This record gives sequence, C-alpha cells and structure tokens, in this order.
Amino acid sequence: MKKQLLIAVALLGTFITAEAQKPDTARVLVHYKFTHIRDTTNRAHPYTENMVLYVGKNASAYRSYDGIVYNAQFKKAYAEAAAASPDGNVRINRRGVGTPVEYYQYPNEQKLFTKDNLMFNNYLIDGQMPAIDWKISSDTATFSGLHCQKATGHFKGRDYTAWFCPDLPVHTGPWKLNGLPGVIVDAHDAKNEVVFKFDGVEKAVPAPPKTEPAAADAPPILRGLDDDMNLIGTPPRTIKTTQKEFDKLKATMEKDPEAFAQAVVAGNRAGGVKMDNIRIAKGPGPRGPVINNPMELPEKR
Repeated sequence: MKKQLLIAVALLGTFITAEAQKPDTARVLVHYKFTHIRDTTNRAHPYTENMVLYVGKNASAYRSYDGIVYNAQFKKAYAEAAAASPDGNVRINRRGVGTPVEYYQYPNEQKLFTKDNLMFNNYLIDGQMPAIDWKISSDTATFSGLHCQKATGHFKGRDYTAWFCPDLPVHTGPWKLNGLPGVIVDAHDAKNEVVFKFDGVEKAVPAPPKTEPAAADAPPILRGLDDDMNLIGTPPRTIKTTQKEFDKLKATMEKDPEAFAQAVVAGNRAGGVKMDNIRIAKGPGPRGPVINNPMELPEKR
C-alpha cells in the first residue's frame, strides 16, 4: 500500500495538462512504409507499419497511418451501432492499432515533442530537436514527381541515407530525422534495419465540419478520435513531462504493473478524471516483442 501511495503521489505531481504550442495547419501529407528489424535473430519478420508525416509551414506531426485509418473505421462502426441500438447503449471493443507514439517537430524553435502513453494516460515529452551532421551530395532522384537530393548523416548509432525535397522547404522528416533544407521523404540506415520508405504524397484536405458531440460530451471510448488531424499542435489531454521522468515511470510500471495501474486510476480519479469500467489485470502483463536492436543504438567509443 505504501508503495502504491508513493507512486500515486509521484504521478499526481506531474499531472498537468500540457500547454499547446501555437498550432499550424498541414499542407502536405507524406506517407512512409516503415520497417524496423527489432529482433536480429528473426530478420525475416521485421516490424512494419504505415506511417504519415503531416507537414505544415512551420511544424510537422509524425503518426501511425494504420492507427488513423482504424480510428476512422471504429468511429463509423460505433455510430452505426448506436443508431441501431434501441436504448442507445453500445457495447463494442476498440483495439489498439498502430504505435501510439507520435512526434511533433518545430524546426524554427528547435523543439521536439514526443507523445507516448503508459497504461491509461498520454504523456508529452518536452525535448530539443536532435542535431544531425548531414553531408549533402549532388545525387538526385524523383519520388512521385518530387525532385529530391541525397544526404548522409550519423544519428543514434546508425549511418543514414536520406532523400529530401527542397521544394518542400521545411526542415523536418519522419521520426526524429530533421535538419535538411527540405522535407525528408525517404531514409534508411546502412544495414536497412530501420527504413522509412517513401509511399506517396498528397495535399492535405480540410477536415469536414464536425457533427458529433464535443469531446467533453462524447463517450470515453470516442475521446481523442474527433481531433482534426490536419491541425498540427501539441496534443491536448496529455501530461507534460521530461524524458528522464517518463523513463522513471516506465521502469516503475514494468517492475510492478498492477500497483502502477492502481496508482494511475487513483490519481486520475483524484484529479476529476472519470475512470469508469476500468479493470486492472492481476499478475504480470503480457510479454512484449523481442527487441534486441532498438532504433537508437549506443555510440561506439
């Protein structure tokens, strides 16, 4: 009990809704086929996911496109189920599709925000844009009509080759890659263990007018699904923290998931957040994937 109380106190100490950065509006969407060989003993089955970079005039947001598509399908299924329900009560399961981690780059301010989650809460990690020493070559290539130029650089233990588009003059790219005079539309490390393969580009389409209830009035299962994806800004309903503090919380969760979950629920309820129908699993949580080859490697000395 004492341990759980200490965790709850630590969580409540960081329970501050993140202040939003000045919002930007996406003009272009760049799609990627992301591949990561997480387990070097099983190279034939890498992790893959469809990702998308929302590019505005001064900022960008890198998210799971698989997750966006699933959320749209879920909202439609929920609305259809609600319309067919005589009493308006809907019982429908929502799966977690795609990585929940999102990256928000603000090149002019040299700020990088990372959205991540633990248990029932979303956290916003405040950090600086990493500096990458790129070497720009004279090699060029075309990706779906985008005239691009080649660059090479070293970042987090890996040597990357990137193709950037000077006609899209925002110094941003997928994940944490940044710092070139144009959007990075394709990139991979020297061993092809981390690959951001270009998968198309499209003009951002304005979101249609909202017809659903406001987020505060929507059922809890739908909250966060009505956000305008084209509006690039640090996400609402997040807890602002640092990487160091987030890593501490993550280590605590992994050491005792049940106690951590109870503390989060207690902390949220104390802060006025509804946590209805929450079931806390007993015992250790499910085993995650084998990751012996993280994207960020230690630098060789």
